[in-house]
Amino acid sequence: MELAVSHQVRKFIFASTGGALYGEQDYYPADEKHPKQPLSPYGIAKLTVERYLNYYQENFDIQPTIPRYSNVYGPRQDPHGEAGVVAIFCKQLLKDQNPVIFGDGEQTRDFVSVFDVVNANLKALSENCKGIYNIGTGKETSVNTIAASLIKASGKALSPQHNPPRMGEQRRSAIDYGKFNRDHGWQPTQALDEGLKDTFDFFANSSQ
Repeated sequence: MELAVSHQVRKFIFASTGGALYGEQDYYPADEKHPKQPLSPYGIAKLTVERYLNYYQENFDIQPTIPRYSNVYGPRQDPHGEAGVVAIFCKQLLKDQNPVIFGDGEQTRDFVSVFDVVNANLKALSENCKGIYNIGTGKETSVNTIAASLIKASGKALSPQHNPPRMGEQRRSAIDYGKFNRDHGWQPTQALDEGLKDTFDFFANSSQ
């Protein structure tokens, strides 16, 4: 941000988070006005950068665009470290391992395709795109549903393995993309089952 100021940069795009920023939601799907109550260090860090950007906007005329992504998945997703559950399940299935679900699997997330996110990012580049926007589908999908869809895509006779739940894991999440749709005509287009199959096929082809 200091470099942006020193080089007189005005446009600043920051990739933030939707679900992790809103925490356990008061209503579903959450719009941009929903209280911000993150439950993880990741969500707290994203909120902190948003606060810094507000400071730079007020004092140095930086014009931020802040897309708040829901759970992005798709080809080339990193299956290591703090990876998304879709990539992790794909790698487990390709190793003939049962996909591991923490807890009962009924926790939900808003899964949005990386292809839809790319289209959102292209719109964010335009000069008239400023402010905070949710980038998601507005739909809740359980981890059990994700596992079942990927098992079907794999064609393997495997079943999920349920391990104890992880401490502090958010139970439900879905974000409302209506503001971005109204202001810039964006909406998600890839169906979840189609996107999950594309993602599994990518990992399957990459492992050959």
